[in-house]
Amino acid sequence: MTTTIDSDQKLHLVFGGELSELEGVRFKDVKGLDIVGIFPDYASAQVAWKAKAQATVDSAQTRYFIVHLHRLLEP
Repeated sequence: MTTTIDSDQKLHLVFGGELSELEGVRFKDVKGLDIVGIFPDYASAQVAWKAKAQATVDSAQTRYFIVHLHRLLEP
């Protein structure tokens, strides 16, 4: 069975959580990460990321990220 990846579908993951320190990307509680979702394109992932980032603006140690899943899936 051959797996093909739809080149028009650029999956992106948005997640975040509280960092253990401001420098670097080490989370205090990996099990407690906030998985916002998987989105079909960068634009929709960015909208979700921005909403979460703005909602947690008072917490300097809480960060959200966009991961380009489509790059990890490409052979």
